[in-house]
Amino acid sequence: MTEDEIFTILTGVFQEIIEDVDVQAITREDSLRDLGANSIDRAEIITDTLEQVGVTIPMVKFADARNIGDIVSVIAAGARS
Repeated sequence: MTEDEIFTILTGVFQEIIEDVDVQAITREDSLRDLGANSIDRAEIITDTLEQVGVTIPMVKFADARNIGDIVSVIAAGARS
């Protein structure tokens, strides 16, 4: 699965959880926190995205992710291994 596909899945999940954000305006440089996702929302967005991608990655792997692009990269790396 490509990073673009993962990004599309993640933004779709984001819209399901945080409904008042225009997902068309989301970029890889945005952080989930800056877009209004609290810590519970962020964990749910990541776990739901992982489910849809079909990979299992420990949440600790996302500790250094500063933005959506970093999250997508972690998921893509997990999907390749």
